[in-house]
Amino acid sequence: MSATRFIKMHGLGNDFVVVDARQQPFPLDDARARAIADRKTGVGCDQLIVIEPPQSAEADVFMRIRNADGGEVAACGNATRCIGALAMGERGGNAERIVIETEAGLLVATPASGGRISVDMGMPQLDWRDVPLASEQDTLHVDLALGPLADPVCGSMGNPHATFFVEDADAVDLATLGPQLEHHPLFPERANIGVAHVAGPDRLRLRVWERGAGITRACGTGACAAMVAAFRRGLTGRRAEIRLDGGTLDLEWRADGHVIMTGPVATSFTGTFDPALLG
Repeated sequence: MSATRFIKMHGLGNDFVVVDARQQPFPLDDARARAIADRKTGVGCDQLIVIEPPQSAEADVFMRIRNADGGEVAACGNATRCIGALAMGERGGNAERIVIETEAGLLVATPASGGRISVDMGMPQLDWRDVPLASEQDTLHVDLALGPLADPVCGSMGNPHATFFVEDADAVDLATLGPQLEHHPLFPERANIGVAHVAGPDRLRLRVWERGAGITRACGTGACAAMVAAFRRGLTGRRAEIRLDGGTLDLEWRADGHVIMTGPVATSFTGTFDPALLG
């Protein structure tokens, strides 16, 4: 355990501690994940990512995701790009596609222009049971309001999202409203809360309160959910540039129902865990 190494990566500032457990298992529970994610006494991250051997014959790697609060989640778009980039690098950067297995299913990463990575995030789940919501609702207009926020669009990108359309996303007190909405009784598995401003027919400004992590500089699945929500509301076309606190993602909701997310990845540093932290 004393030799356990990690890589610190990020996608537009949404940051991750990545552990490769393909050769040696990495025992993990909520407390250990919280200790690693702590920004004062640990390494610090929004999510802890563990790479494991794939369970599916179609996949190249399995990606396990823990939020900063220790809880395991099924999907993380920015982390998927990072793991895709790592797996491509292991093949000398020549891989045309990497299949990443998650609890939400198989995701395909491919190289894009400018050193970016594209990920096919699959098809959004739009039925109220799939989000899930606690009661039957039209997910295009959900009966939910708090302060200045009302009438969200809900859906799942492997994790639950509620997107509120507002006049000024930067003016919303997301630090106060986000945790209350995340834990609202309407969301039995809690939810990621997005506030989006439509800046044009192909541009959105988005801020996200992430379930179990708080306000993050970027949320890939949140950007996917906002793109889908905007198109469903007739506010944008099927392609849009999503501007987050940490930078910009390009999104397309294709006619076949799949959401394609394209954006940058970066490695910050590598290191080795102190045994005391893992103990």
